[in-house]
Amino acid sequence: MTTIAGRADLDVELLAARQRYAERRPVTARMHEEAREVMPGGNTRTVLYHGPFPLRMARGWGSRLVDVDGIEYVDMLGEYTAGLYGHSQAAILDAVRAAMDDGLSLAGHNVYEGRLARLLVDRYPALDLVRFTNSGTEANLMAVSLARVVTGRPAVAVAYGGYHGGLLYFGGGGSPVNAPYETVLMTFNDIEGSRAVLRANADRLAAVVVEPVLGSAGCIPADPAYLAMLREETASLGIMLIFDEVMTSRLSPEGAGAAYGVTPDLMTLGKYLGGGLSFGAFGGRAELMRRFDPTAPDALPHAGTFNNNVLTMAAGVAGLTKVLSDEALLELNARGERMRDRLNEVVAPHGWIATGRGSMVGLHPVTHPVTRPEDLADADDRLRELLFLDLLERGYYMARRGFVALSLEITDADVDGFVDAVRDSLRERSGERPVDRVAADLFEQGVGPAEGPRAEEATVGRHRAGMRARDHRSVLK
Repeated sequence: MTTIAGRADLDVELLAARQRYAERRPVTARMHEEAREVMPGGNTRTVLYHGPFPLRMARGWGSRLVDVDGIEYVDMLGEYTAGLYGHSQAAILDAVRAAMDDGLSLAGHNVYEGRLARLLVDRYPALDLVRFTNSGTEANLMAVSLARVVTGRPAVAVAYGGYHGGLLYFGGGGSPVNAPYETVLMTFNDIEGSRAVLRANADRLAAVVVEPVLGSAGCIPADPAYLAMLREETASLGIMLIFDEVMTSRLSPEGAGAAYGVTPDLMTLGKYLGGGLSFGAFGGRAELMRRFDPTAPDALPHAGTFNNNVLTMAAGVAGLTKVLSDEALLELNARGERMRDRLNEVVAPHGWIATGRGSMVGLHPVTHPVTRPEDLADADDRLRELLFLDLLERGYYMARRGFVALSLEITDADVDGFVDAVRDSLRERSGERPVDRVAADLFEQGVGPAEGPRAEEATVGRHRAGMRARDHRSVLK
């Protein structure tokens, strides 16, 4: 096995990669500094931030993106699963334009929301009734709140490392800005341990919330027996089972839960189902969801000015009726499976592993199987950043954390190029390329990756010969 883990010059390599990144992107650097004057860290979406300063996109089409410095990328990130349709799907753009022509913010029910609701209820077996929100975060908050009302219990059980939106994040055990729900943590895929947690806390647990494939925590699929246990125990103990399918509903035509053969009490949705616009939804068994029926004497409130905004509703209907056939979705996920298999052949000799299911893939610098977030505790984050920066210089964009989500616009040729780029990066980082001596000298002087977001100020380094990323300088004209 050839690996760079533990190499003494790893910090030097990372410094050089950051310098190459910064040197090629002066417009991005300037715009970031301007944004820092009016936004904390120049940022309003934490996941997009990376050092030495984050990418800033100017435009996109199909599966391609161009940043403000005119550099083109193959988009392998797919907007963290929300970009399933790509950046310029004609049927969706036409639907949005038509909806705009009829006016925005109509202050009433519109012609699209009932159609989109019907499409979702017919598509997902877990949904008898559905309501819309503006994001997956809102959808999960509403589903948990409904479970608390129905059961009269205060707490929710979640997997350690799970992410269910900006106010329900449990990496490291939980976020300081989480919603003030009482929470109980379980170990993902630990059947007997999680069973014991549920039984010990049954009298106060309203719900279990889980993704069939953990997305943010590393693209880790559930063991089918684990989800079956959760269904069995929650039904026995009177606890609501909520599947967070904001990401995973793309993994089969009927959602990941259906593919696993498990039906939850409630299901949450988001991301691509809004056709590329802000979207969320929650739904489930009719007797639960009828608590929101405004004609009922004890109806629960669920407000939201833009819950049924006309652009999202129109785009969602167009996506599901004119673009996303079952055949297209099955082929997309088959392409993802083929890519994951090929990636594992490429990365295993260098001490990496590719995880995931279908069109969702995670790349991790570890040599052992990954079945729970804790299995990634020993992953060297410097290796993740090096691969991310190397792939940008080769013209491929994925998440800084190693996450890939294929869009319908990604071709087999794109996959071939991406796998080749990963192979090339890991080969070079495994000792086949000499250390950048300019960067090494700077590191010895105390200028290194630990300087974080401001490391772009040390703009020395060299352009990589034969970069695959292409320049589109006209983007700013």
